[in-house]
Amino acid sequence: QVQLVESGGGLVQPGGSLRLSCAFSTSIFSIYAMGWYRQAPGKQRELVAAITSGATTTRYADSVRGRFTISRDNAKKTVYLQMNTLKPEDTAVYYCNADRQFSEILTMRADYRGQGTQVTVSS
Repeated sequence: QVQLVESGGGLVQPGGSLRLSCAFSTSIFSIYAMGWYRQAPGKQRELVAAITSGATTTRYADSVRGRFTISRDNAKKTVYLQMNTLKPEDTAVYYCNADRQFSEILTMRADYRGQGTQVTVSS
């Protein structure tokens, strides 16, 4: 059974930075594509960033491109989301997701999801 555990959320001022981490529970992390989704109160869930199993391809939402970076360390079975120049509109619960198919990550139909971590951007 795949389990995902996010960490690194918190309260940060506008313009600040946070790095989210997602630890993956099984030994076959390297075959899974990964993605970060977020959901703000009263809004639909949206894809923030995605990365293929071999880290050869990444995708970003237009709203975060140039500010956020997704990466992975297959040896540590962890995926990261570095978030810079944070804005109040980035406030949301961020979820880590995994699927063997990158296309499923991109269409937000991933098989596995973590419990989420709250990110609040406010002065």
